Amino acid sequence: MLGRSLAGVYESSSMHGLVQMLSRKEAETPHRCHPLQTRAFPSASCLPGIPRSFWLEEALSMFTLELSTILLDAVTDKDPLVQEQVCSALCALGESQPEGTLSACEEHLRQHEKLAHPYRTMILRAMETVVSNHISELDKDVARAAVILASNEMTKVKDVVSDWQQAASGVLVAVGKRFVGMVMEELLSKVQPGTLPHCFVVQTLATLSVSNVFGMVPFLTTVLSTMLPMLSLAKHDSMRAVFCCALQRFSESTLEYLANLDQAPDPTVRKDAFASDIGSAYDTLFYQWLQSREAKLRLAVVEALGPMSPLLPSEKLEEQLPKLLPGVLALYKKHAETSLVSKSLGQILEAAVSVGSRTLEVQLDALLAALHAQICVPVESSSPIVTSNRKEVLRCFTVLACYSPERLLAFLLPKLDTSNERIRVGSLQVLRHIINSAAAQMEAKKPFILSSMRLPLLDTNCKVKRAVVQVISAMAHHGYLEQPGGEAMLEYIVQQCALPPDAEPQNSRGPGAEPPADSVRAISVSTLYLVSTTVDRMSDVLWPYLLQFLTPERFTGALTPLCKSLVHLAQKRQEAGADTLLIQYDGNVTLPSPFAIATRLLTVSSRPYLGDGRGAASLRLLSVLHRDIHPLLGPRWATTIPLLLEHLEEHSEETLSQKEWEEKLLVFLRDSLATVSDNTWTCQLSLEMCKQLPCSNGTAQEKNFLYKCVGTTLGAASSKDVVRKLLQELLETARYQEEAEREGLACCFGICAISHLDDTLAQLEDSVRSDMSRKSMGIFNIFKDRSENEAERVKGALILCYGHVASQAPRERVLARAESDILRNVFRCFSTKVLGIKVETKDPALQLCLVQSVCMVCQAVCSSPQAGSFHFSRKAELVAQMMDFIKAEPPDSMRTRIRKKAMLACTHLVSLEPELEEQARTDMVHGCLHSVMAVPPEPEGEDGQQESLYLDTMHALEDLLRSVLRRNLTPQGLQIMVEHLSPWIKSPRGYERARALGLSAGLLQFFLEHLHVSALVPFHNLGLLVGLFSPRCADLWPATRQEAVSCVHSLLYLQLGYEGFSRDYRDDVAEQLLTLKDGLVHPDPAILFHTCHSIAQIIAKRLPPDQLISLLLTLFESLGDPDKNCSRAATVLINCLLKERGSLLQEKVPEIVSALRCKSQDARDGHVLQAAQHSVRILASQHCPAVVSSLLGSPLPFDSHTCTLWRALAVEPSVSTQVLGLLLEKMSRDVPFKESRAFLLSSSPDRVATQLPLAATCALHEVMSAPSSGPAVLELYPQLFVGLLLRVSCTVGVQLPRNLQAKERRAAGSALASKTLDPCSSAVDALRAVLLRGGSEDVVQRMELEGGWASLRTSAGHEDGVTRLASAMAKFAGPRLPLVMKALLGAHSSVYEVQRATSTAFLAELLSSNVVNDLMLLESLLDNLAARQKDPSASVRRQVLRGLANVASGSPDKVRTHGPQLLTAMISGLDDGDDPHGLVALEAMAGLVKLLGLVEPWDLRPALLHTAIRIRPFFDSEKMEFRSVSIRLFGHLNKACHGDCQDVFLEQVVGGLVPLLLHLRDPQAPVADACRFALRMCGPNLECEELEAAFQKHLQEGRGLHFGEFLNATCKHLMRHFPDLLGRLASTSLFYFKSSWEDVRAAAPMLTGFLVLHVEPQHRSQVDLEQLTAALQLLLKDPAPAVRGKAAETLGRLVKFA
Repeated sequence: MLGRSLAGVYESSSMHGLVQMLSRKEAETPHRCHPLQTRAFPSASCLPGIPRSFWLEEALSMFTLELSTILLDAVTDKDPLVQEQVCSALCALGESQPEGTLSACEEHLRQHEKLAHPYRTMILRAMETVVSNHISELDKDVARAAVILASNEMTKVKDVVSDWQQAASGVLVAVGKRFVGMVMEELLSKVQPGTLPHCFVVQTLATLSVSNVFGMVPFLTTVLSTMLPMLSLAKHDSMRAVFCCALQRFSESTLEYLANLDQAPDPTVRKDAFASDIGSAYDTLFYQWLQSREAKLRLAVVEALGPMSPLLPSEKLEEQLPKLLPGVLALYKKHAETSLVSKSLGQILEAAVSVGSRTLEVQLDALLAALHAQICVPVESSSPIVTSNRKEVLRCFTVLACYSPERLLAFLLPKLDTSNERIRVGSLQVLRHIINSAAAQMEAKKPFILSSMRLPLLDTNCKVKRAVVQVISAMAHHGYLEQPGGEAMLEYIVQQCALPPDAEPQNSRGPGAEPPADSVRAISVSTLYLVSTTVDRMSDVLWPYLLQFLTPERFTGALTPLCKSLVHLAQKRQEAGADTLLIQYDGNVTLPSPFAIATRLLTVSSRPYLGDGRGAASLRLLSVLHRDIHPLLGPRWATTIPLLLEHLEEHSEETLSQKEWEEKLLVFLRDSLATVSDNTWTCQLSLEMCKQLPCSNGTAQEKNFLYKCVGTTLGAASSKDVVRKLLQELLETARYQEEAEREGLACCFGICAISHLDDTLAQLEDSVRSDMSRKSMGIFNIFKDRSENEAERVKGALILCYGHVASQAPRERVLARAESDILRNVFRCFSTKVLGIKVETKDPALQLCLVQSVCMVCQAVCSSPQAGSFHFSRKAELVAQMMDFIKAEPPDSMRTRIRKKAMLACTHLVSLEPELEEQARTDMVHGCLHSVMAVPPEPEGEDGQQESLYLDTMHALEDLLRSVLRRNLTPQGLQIMVEHLSPWIKSPRGYERARALGLSAGLLQFFLEHLHVSALVPFHNLGLLVGLFSPRCADLWPATRQEAVSCVHSLLYLQLGYEGFSRDYRDDVAEQLLTLKDGLVHPDPAILFHTCHSIAQIIAKRLPPDQLISLLLTLFESLGDPDKNCSRAATVLINCLLKERGSLLQEKVPEIVSALRCKSQDARDGHVLQAAQHSVRILASQHCPAVVSSLLGSPLPFDSHTCTLWRALAVEPSVSTQVLGLLLEKMSRDVPFKESRAFLLSSSPDRVATQLPLAATCALHEVMSAPSSGPAVLELYPQLFVGLLLRVSCTVGVQLPRNLQAKERRAAGSALASKTLDPCSSAVDALRAVLLRGGSEDVVQRMELEGGWASLRTSAGHEDGVTRLASAMAKFAGPRLPLVMKALLGAHSSVYEVQRATSTAFLAELLSSNVVNDLMLLESLLDNLAARQKDPSASVRRQVLRGLANVASGSPDKVRTHGPQLLTAMISGLDDGDDPHGLVALEAMAGLVKLLGLVEPWDLRPALLHTAIRIRPFFDSEKMEFRSVSIRLFGHLNKACHGDCQDVFLEQVVGGLVPLLLHLRDPQAPVADACRFALRMCGPNLECEELEAAFQKHLQEGRGLHFGEFLNATCKHLMRHFPDLLGRLASTSLFYFKSSWEDVRAAAPMLTGFLVLHVEPQHRSQVDLEQLTAALQLLLKDPAPAVRGKAAETLGRLVKFA
């Protein structure tokens, strides 16, 4: 079989032609010594005795040559990607036929001598790849030919052409990996004595020596002996650099060879064999070339000297070191990039140390100085070059540290004492390195090194700090910190952990800038934790030493890392000895006491998220140290501390309530004190807390919390003497200038007073008394030697202390001492007597303290159970004092809390006995209102703190007014409060009105909540109050409007309460007010006044008849309100009340009509507009046809007044129904448009709208735009909907009448332009209004979301708009469809094609919904649409097909019943010949896609083949829609045949495979998706499980497709299971080589290539190789680079034929 197949291939004309062509080429080509070119292939007729297999082999070789030639010709492509693909194809060809490919490349380069060097470079690189991959199987003759070619290419020109010559060199190196002798022979032939060789010859020798060490080193003696005499001939620096590189590589390969002698082929090679030559080369390089001015040469020389040094004889190296080392070191000053110098120096030093050089000792100082200078160079640390140099320099220091550690340290450590940052940092870096790398040599030097760190520890530079921390980290790992002096290192680390975080982001700093303190802190924190947790030997050093850093304030920033390390260390010690105390003091006085530790950790826990979460860290350390704090605390803390930690984990810094957290900590403290229950221990803890107060410089909040802890602890102490003593100390040592400290001291006294009220008050009184006798200089006088200002602060603190004592102490004990002790001493502190006259301070801070304290005292008194019987004799005095403070505040701003606190004090005072006099109460209310209400609001964007202060003050004012009202909860009392607020309610300033209405609403709600009616009494002032508040529902300020509604709401419920209804009764009418509040937010006056109208209706329903007159009189007064909105609201309210409660409107109709004629132009006033609308309604109820005709005669477009009148007709349902019917008749009766030609020569006439239908359409829209037109619209819904839908269809593209066009142009150019009039838009707007008023809001919303309204207005989108409208109607308005359909069926006989098309489109879309089936409309709809199949309009016929196909979506269960009818209609549509654009056929295909899965198989089978044949031409249509639908239909046809695919249809499946595969790369995504579907459906019919699985795996919807991978897998399965299809598939693919789509054109050769790749040899004869090769050759000239690349790739795959 194989023989016959190959014979067939040979007999083909293409193979025969190749043989003849190659024979001619061989005959014409002059011979040279190349193994493949020495063979001539004679024709079969010349040597008939030769076997056929020989000729077949030769023919295939010639085919390889042809492929290679085509690819080589394509190398000159201009696109780099194509060039790369061509080279890849050459390499692929080389994988199969390496020798043939190499020969073809050699032949091409030899025949095309003028080929540009970039293309020669690509060919040589391909040859290198082939050689590298097949070096083991390469024939020696082919290798020799490649060597000769590469050698000639490399040396063809003397000038350096780097890429070209490098590629040729690469070929030689690749061949040299196996045939090193052959390559060496060729290269050495290029090296002639007395002549400089080509530079790339030398470079190739160098590269070869590294790539084939074992093969090359035995040749090196010969190479060196030949090359060394040439060094003197090299005059150019570039050539010298090449020699240097070669010597470097030779030395490196020699050293590698000598290091691996056990693996070397010749183990007898010794270093001595190279010593003489290397020494000679050394002399030239060092004494001559190193002195060059060319920097690159000097670097090349020094880079070579490094590996050459170990090969020098020991004596020569020792002799040269005094010159060599200074020579190399001198290069540091000549070169910026010194990494090569440092690397070479390190190799030289290693060589010197290995031979035990004595000369090195003399050079040591110079070496150290130079190397140290390199470390200290200021450079960008992230540079790779700098990093490399540092690495090499440190390597040199390691060598010198091992050689002479004493000399190194003697040089290095004094450098640490310098103040120069660079020197110190560099020295520290070297020190860290040698501590790590030369640990053994440094062991004895530890004390010396530690002592040298004294000055660096004092440096404040961040770079030095970071370097010191790194040195200390290294010391910790090597036992330095266990030595004396190690504690200083640990303290330094802790100090750096305490550094504050840097505010400036690090990335904003320039290169080389000093690192921020935060980075030093971060590395210190990391170092401390790592040393604590990973270095076991440090445990005894760190514990308990680190404890002494907990309490000093300067180490606060380090608390978190300290606590974490201490927790770890403590846990390790607990594991070692569970029953012992962790802290063993043993006379160690530096360690803090357990009380100090507990106090410190508890205090810092109050701000838990500061310092990287020190709260949690401190609590964990407390938990670990529980036994050392007190033995009894362990079990209790095991429960409470985890709960605190859990609370912290549940919150963040933003969400944690500071007050709640502090309270939890104080509860934890109280619980701990109760657990210990030891007075001595408690007193010691109190003393420690007091001791830490003066030295606490942390945040004010922490100190405040510590004061609270002191108070809590003192409260738990039972020793009164200790309590008094410590309270006295607190008073003497407090920093009174700080507000937070005064507040904290007061909190402390308050908490302490809970348990020690008498002692606390006694101590405070002693302090106050000492103030009263300031001349006494007793030791306990806290006022002595204080300035006046500071004395004021002391008084303020004492006053606050009294307030907190009253607030915290037991209520039953406070009441008796409030006036006698507390307030008496408070006022003694506040005022002093000068010459017997009482003088009060003007200090605001002291005033605030007084107000705050009085407020707390009053609050405590009020909250006492005995407050009702308490007679506060100083009440009026206190109120007057508070009012003085309030009045003294600036009236235009609010900057302090005095107002707020004073009002709160007055609030509590008002509720106490005795009652204030009326005038005093009035003055208090007036004064407080004026102090708060008149303050202007803060500008937008100002300090939010001021806004918060104002809100708090307003709340305090409201509480005060409620407290006053509580004393007189009667209508009269309410009237008095409203009278106080009335001037502010009517204020011309909006913010004052808003505030007054807010207070009024609060007071009314308060009154309502506390209303108790014992008898049915009238609410006599209801009308007055409603009349005051109701016009404010239209205030310019939204907040005022909403508060006004709240006021009216409360008043109505008050009336209900006075009528006898219970407090929890809910009135439906009154509750409607709350639903209207949202409408008041909107700024549109129409909405506002409509809401006011609704409010008036509600008021009218609940207002007692006797209150109507007073209400109206009050509203009449509001007509002159300066706020025009309120004035108009009053008009709305008056009109509504008259309408609801009076019968005068009918009598005043003539007056209203007269007012309409006189004032209709002033439509801004609400009462005028209201009157006009009412008049129109009256007239229309009597003379509707006349009114309609009159209004229709108004000029178009209607002005705003006319539109208002039209909308007024919609209010009465009986009138609006009659109006709509008349307008619909006028719109439909006349012709919709007239045709006229604007120009005589115009191709088509223009359509111009007729006047009367246009006016009627506009009027319909205006009438139905009124919400009240809903009932009338519902009654006429079908007629209105159908009439306006058809009106829309007739006005698409229709122009205005000529007179209106001119008017529109004039209006557009004037300043008073009215709204634009458009016939179609007016019809669409009217249709939209029908849906809105007819209850089909969902339809309108769906159309808006989908852009349906905009589509309806355009010719291009009208059909889509109708479809969307029908879909929305089917979904949201199904019950209305029967009558709509009935009205719409009449349009099928319309003379206007647009109306027939619109009605057909609407009905067609209805079939896509199941609603027609539910409504039993399906049969009639199908019959009606089927009757339209012969309509002369292609658009109608297309819509018919769409509708029939929609049955599959709307009523799939009915498809089988009507299957034959539906299929017949669709197939007829496929054959529709009257549609030149094929849109009917497109619709038929789309319909079949929907129907195929639902019809009976026997109905479908007769049409399968016809349909498949009919749709096949559409696969390659230029229109995307045709391609997509036809391919998807093909997929459905396949799906319908699953399990029963006939051979005749299978032929169609096979024929469609190639188009489907290639169109996966279609530029249009829908086409590609259709191909995915179709291929998945084709899979089962092909009866190949692997192919079907591949389709299912790769072609899933929504999954990305790797086309190459998929195509490869598909072709593999096709060729494995259907090899006979190769010829057919390949020939079909050739058709797409000329596709107009670039991606498809590129995919076609890919398909062919993969088919060829996977076919078995015996089936290759199916391919017309000559035709395929020619087609691919043409594709190589395609304008698209991607196509050319794929063509080249496929050519590479044709190697299967080679």
